Amino acid sequence: MNILGIETSCDETAAAVVKDGRTVLSNVVYTQIPLHKPYGGVVPEIASRAHVEKISEVVNEAIAKFREVEPEGSIDAVAVTYGPGLSPALIVGLNAAKGLALSMGVPLFCINHIEAHLHTPFLNDVGDAPASAASIESRMPALALAISGGHTNWFELPEYGSYRLLGQTLDDAAGEAFDKAAKLLNLGYPGGPKIDAIAKAYRATFGDDSRRWKSSLEKFPKGCPREGVSALAGLPADMCVSFSGLKTALLRYVQKHQELLDPSPDEPRLEYKSGEEVTLEVARIVASYQEAIVEAVADRTRTALSRGSYRSFIIGGGVSLNSRLREKLKKTADRAHVEFLTAKPKYCGDNGAMIAALAYYRRNLTGEDALAADVCPSLEVM
Repeated sequence: MNILGIETSCDETAAAVVKDGRTVLSNVVYTQIPLHKPYGGVVPEIASRAHVEKISEVVNEAIAKFREVEPEGSIDAVAVTYGPGLSPALIVGLNAAKGLALSMGVPLFCINHIEAHLHTPFLNDVGDAPASAASIESRMPALALAISGGHTNWFELPEYGSYRLLGQTLDDAAGEAFDKAAKLLNLGYPGGPKIDAIAKAYRATFGDDSRRWKSSLEKFPKGCPREGVSALAGLPADMCVSFSGLKTALLRYVQKHQELLDPSPDEPRLEYKSGEEVTLEVARIVASYQEAIVEAVADRTRTALSRGSYRSFIIGGGVSLNSRLREKLKKTADRAHVEFLTAKPKYCGDNGAMIAALAYYRRNLTGEDALAADVCPSLEVM
């Protein structure tokens, strides 16, 4: 079954065709980063306008690339994100998908964006080795982490398609915390990749001396909420995180050390990317901030793994691209003797392939319900 997936939940206009929920036959993503860069974050009105301008081009390209792989193949269904996300952006994708499904005479499936991220480790490319196609069911029960610009949630999956929320962020998501720190330090947008690159370069200056690297870091809070806080909504405090205090701690540090933003010409510098550099002190603070987030996420993951019996640990979402986070969570999973599953880098961010793939297994809304559906910006994983 070949499903065309459409994704417009935030600032990526994406479409893809996936066969039988696993094999990606085409995948096209138009990123809006240059449009939002001057504002230091996603502007919903700009995002929705860009989706309107690009949706037809992106869908047509995804279908054309699919035809190159399977000239005689047919599109058997259309799937689309209907939440969570930015309402103006979601509307563009949903309306386009409805029109396509009706014009092609195929079913429409409405898909949960976060659940789709958790399916990305099971995506294969054409020609992948058979070992990558091991059954999804054999990886259950699983612990799953959805970590992105808008979400940081831990779920238990007793079986595929069954979710129980274990913990979450009480305020900023991890990706949002990265972007806000980058904006505060004048590093540019998007902040997550820059923070990762700078922190990685800073750590490399210590070679294999991890103890000296660790001791050089500034001590920032690791987001531990107190028991009894109403925002926990019945969830255990040791399975939730709060990054607002960390963000405030960075703000206070910068206010006390203005030289971070206005360094002297002779300040030692570190090149973290060809042609791009920061002062060594900014790199130290960036690495310290990232480590606080990574440690907080790893700590909650260790807690969850210690309380359940899992065969695998699934991680999905744009922040799963962070190299330090991957390294730390891989070690955490290995120590718990569970399989660590994450997507290929090209499927970590928002994309249509994850929407099309999940639709083969899970459909939140189908048939007339899907055609009559409205967007659901605050949709939860059920």
